[in-house]
Amino acid sequence: MQELPDCLYEGKQPTLITPSSPTPNHTLYLSNLDDHHFLRFSIKYLYLFQKSPSSLTLKDSLSRVLVDYYPFAGRIKVSADKTKLEVDCNGEGAVFAEASMDITRQEFLEISRKPKTSWRKLLFKVQATGFLDIPPLIIQVTYLRCGGMILCTAINHCLCDGIGTSQFLHAWAHANTTSAPLPIQPFHSRHMLEPRDPPHVTHSHPSFTRTTVNKTSTFNICKYLQSQPLAPTTLTFTPSLILRLKKICAPSLECTTFEALAAHTWCSWARSLDLPLTMEVKLLFSVNMRKKLTPELPQGYYGNGFVLACAESKVQDLVNGNIYHAVKLIQDAKARITDEYVRSTIDLLEDNVKTDLTSSLVISQWARLGLEELDFGEGKPMYMGSLTSDIYCLFLPVAGNYDAIRVQVSMPEDVLRRLEYYMVKFLDEKGKIEAKTFA
Repeated sequence: MQELPDCLYEGKQPTLITPSSPTPNHTLYLSNLDDHHFLRFSIKYLYLFQKSPSSLTLKDSLSRVLVDYYPFAGRIKVSADKTKLEVDCNGEGAVFAEASMDITRQEFLEISRKPKTSWRKLLFKVQATGFLDIPPLIIQVTYLRCGGMILCTAINHCLCDGIGTSQFLHAWAHANTTSAPLPIQPFHSRHMLEPRDPPHVTHSHPSFTRTTVNKTSTFNICKYLQSQPLAPTTLTFTPSLILRLKKICAPSLECTTFEALAAHTWCSWARSLDLPLTMEVKLLFSVNMRKKLTPELPQGYYGNGFVLACAESKVQDLVNGNIYHAVKLIQDAKARITDEYVRSTIDLLEDNVKTDLTSSLVISQWARLGLEELDFGEGKPMYMGSLTSDIYCLFLPVAGNYDAIRVQVSMPEDVLRRLEYYMVKFLDEKGKIEAKTFA
């Protein structure tokens, strides 16, 4: 079985789940980190569970948790002065769809090694004319032939980041298993991240500036990728493979799992695209800045609390060397994220600048967020991943193996084959030699 069968809704229309008790009726300010074009999409999660809680229990617990997370039951709208997005906290409700599918959890696991476009049917598609007309929270529960359940959620990225979505989903799971108060109360206000008056940009921000195209090269990577069909792949890096990557840098340079794997992915990406050697390319990756601010963001802050760090390099330094060079660039980019850098970013976003994707690989870190620990009372997920795959690269958790990471990315078919080679086989062939060199 390569593609999923159709979902059967059995005449049921999705329902709107509203908060179980009255909630504040006001407009929620969104910060510049929430409200910029790079985030105008929904984060779409896919979970596979061995057993399904009752439908009534899931709806009831969602209704109760929406009292605490009432902006999720509201609607995104444009501000009166047409300059920003904001949340109309009107309690209109979250979309909740139910379906069944003639498939077992084991059959799904067999085809889940690579993402499929047919997975999109696992999330009810709201008919809307544009981004603003889509409710910020959409959920579909799909019941399987074996008694298992697939849960898919779409959460508006302007409302929260990966940490925030994990916080919300765990709050829902908590409400589904107990009536006790939430262990972490959501912090709604975004005013701590307001721009300064007047705005004052004190740093350079290469993630928002267009790369100067070399005279000998006019290659736009983003346009190239979007001009043809993309195929997804998922590569699992076990703890032993990750350790091998780290050993290439040690003992001269200690690095984290993310730094080593991001560097290897960036180098492999550049090799697979066969880019001009003198071309400048970027790696953009999210850095959680909640504890980097003075004062720190409060516990429970679920809004977008990250900025994009940017590492830059000539292609030749990525493809002719080893990951040591890329790791050092990533570490330097992370070190630049300070309180003042974040404030400067917020002020820069007042000018409505756009993220530079011209020659950039974007990595989004979903591992280490606790997403794979979600438990609605019937056990943790057998599988957790992204519902859709696009040109952004995702680092995903592996259910049941905290120390492993799945790298998911979409590329044109011919490029994808080269990427898989450099990510896995190239590592097998060259890793031992490089490890000896730096040992």
